Amino acid sequence: MKIWSVYDEEFRPYGKVLEGYDTEELRAAMAAIPLPESGVAYEPGIASLEACRIMGCLGDRAYGGMPVQLGMCWGHNTKLNCLEYHRDSELNIGTGDFILLLAKMEDIVDGKLDTAKVKAFRAPAGVVVEVYETSLHYAPCQVDDSGFRVAVVLPRGTNTYTPAIRARNGEDRMLWARNKWLLAHPDSAEAAQGAWVGLTGVNIDIAE
Repeated sequence: MKIWSVYDEEFRPYGKVLEGYDTEELRAAMAAIPLPESGVAYEPGIASLEACRIMGCLGDRAYGGMPVQLGMCWGHNTKLNCLEYHRDSELNIGTGDFILLLAKMEDIVDGKLDTAKVKAFRAPAGVVVEVYETSLHYAPCQVDDSGFRVAVVLPRGTNTYTPAIRARNGEDRMLWARNKWLLAHPDSAEAAQGAWVGLTGVNIDIAE
């Protein structure tokens, strides 16, 4: 699988790199949080990260004054497993380089997406990467055996409790958490937990 850079032209439909942000303090705070021995951890908001000076800049500049949360996804991962989307952009900042597996919302047909549509993009350490609302994404992938730590910035409340709704259309069946619509691969743990099985084809593993 070809791995593009977030600075390549191929990334333009999926997102962009935001300039003018000092991420040094944030990256130090992220590095102080131990990695799990295996698997991936995620917290929507982490107090030590939200105490960093960049928190106000991200809310005021990147989100135009909207209330945001600053959490992290971290651990060990090389697989696609799922794809999700929100009703807004997501920002990612890594302590080291990391890889995003992305697809486009318009490639969802009747609640399904072929994983052959997925592309891989490598992001350098410390840059602020915006992933557009229309770009499907999920847990980042590591570039080596040391794992990854990636900050995740989203409107406050995202990825918390699941709204209690009765499904009235196909998209409602994908709602997995607050402001989080999820398509799972049948081989994933999320599918076993009842998530909408919406990915067809190979469960991509960049280690291969």
